[in-house]
Amino acid sequence: MDKTIFVVDDIGANLFAAEEALEEYYNVITAPSAKRAIELLEKVVPQLILMDVDMPEMDGFEALKYLKSKERFKDIPVVMLTGMSDMETEVKGFEMGAWDFIAKPFSAPVLLNRVKMHIGISELIKERTDMLKDMFKNRIYVLTDIVERRDKLTGGHVEYAAAQHSATERSAEIIKILVTALQQQKVYYENVKDWDPDSIASSSLLHDIGKITITDSILSKPEDLSPEEFEIMKTHTEAGERIINQIIERDDESEFLYFAKLFAKYHHERWDGEGYPLGLKGEDIPLEGRIMAVVDAYDALISGKNREVMTVDEAFIEIAEGSGTQFDPKIVEVFCKARDQIKEVSRV
Repeated sequence: MDKTIFVVDDIGANLFAAEEALEEYYNVITAPSAKRAIELLEKVVPQLILMDVDMPEMDGFEALKYLKSKERFKDIPVVMLTGMSDMETEVKGFEMGAWDFIAKPFSAPVLLNRVKMHIGISELIKERTDMLKDMFKNRIYVLTDIVERRDKLTGGHVEYAAAQHSATERSAEIIKILVTALQQQKVYYENVKDWDPDSIASSSLLHDIGKITITDSILSKPEDLSPEEFEIMKTHTEAGERIINQIIERDDESEFLYFAKLFAKYHHERWDGEGYPLGLKGEDIPLEGRIMAVVDAYDALISGKNREVMTVDEAFIEIAEGSGTQFDPKIVEVFCKARDQIKEVSRV
């Protein structure tokens, strides 16, 4: 009984009947209103929602619209329960993303069989979606590997960190830890509460994609860059945004790539406004950029990029010293609290 079903209806008898029909096979959670169901979603994400259409305060269609607007909940199958059997109601529901309609009063066998069918379909879709996401992620790894191999200094991180992990992959693991910690500690919670840490981490892999436009003579130069060369190097942020925008025009993974282009463009902005490409300051910098700035700098410190390799302890001290100037203080605080997890994936 590892699958959870929400039943949402303002009539107690309907809740009781649905629970009685399903409880032998599923963990059934009942809610007397759509608002209560939404509150419960902050604690439990079900595999299916049975939603009454006609409810006071917030009806089933309003609740469905809310669910489809949230990244965390938009893929939960919603089956509408209704005593109205007109075609207009069903067309409206299907257009909004409902999976099916079950007429009330329902019989226990019909309800159970329909739920089993939709759970099975949902699992099949998830399996196929995960397969496609893995294929997409593999393409991203290939693309980032090309960039790393051109950026010889960055590519050199591999031997130091771990033979099987590139610096970019390690950064993605740390991004996942940091985003999860932000959610758990409710820091910038309205921004991050609906983020999928795995998806966000994968999108961060493209943060340096713009370096593919930088010439080898600059990208691989062992000495410090001249002011003119540094100005050219700085263009990789906006180049990354342009490249990802071109992919967005041809790809359906627009949300994944939306995050990717924010990581790419803004990860060299500074909290004090002294960064690039736009010199944004404080919370005017998109949150994705502020997160990537901390993680990218940390990885550069422990990898020895452009300087002597630091220990994890030294790198954390350096990041903490940059709080309020180079980095967002709230993000630095959460980053430091997640030190043990970050140290584990740092492999140093």
